[in-house]
Amino acid sequence: MGSETTFHRYRALPRKNAKKSALTTRTPLSLSFDVHFETGAAGLPRRPTLRRWVQIAQERDLTATLRFVGQREGRRLNARFRGREYATNVLTFVYDDVDPLAGDIVLCVPVLAREASSQGKTLRAHCAHLVIHGMLHLQGYDHQRRADAARMEARETALLRALRYPDPYGGPAK
Repeated sequence: MGSETTFHRYRALPRKNAKKSALTTRTPLSLSFDVHFETGAAGLPRRPTLRRWVQIAQERDLTATLRFVGQREGRRLNARFRGREYATNVLTFVYDDVDPLAGDIVLCVPVLAREASSQGKTLRAHCAHLVIHGMLHLQGYDHQRRADAARMEARETALLRALRYPDPYGGPAK
């Protein structure tokens, strides 16, 4: 079963009549967060870790549910919503693009495990990357065009670096 918790992060707002880089006033970012393990959770990060990954990628008020699913559900969702007859690593569903934003991030555990193994990554590192990737999609990032992909990948890499994970795209460590 999931557990719903509300958390707050702060977003900085510029001070009136100050340089744009001067940030002094803070207003809270609201996060309502839930996790559902619909398949075995062995080897997957625990809720506090998942919450931390969601929070680091959060840029606006939102309600987010992480769903960890098996191969069959991953394939069913990908076929129904993307017309592709295979399970994919992560799917993001935006339900309400207003404040607060609401949506689900669905991660297919067998695909995550297979990809992590074939890429020589830990399941934890790969999961962190795809939770952040899904969070960015939820908040409007995309990678269909080259410039958008570069922006999204740079953001993912920076966030993962802050969590002390390597660049998921294989770039040099900074």
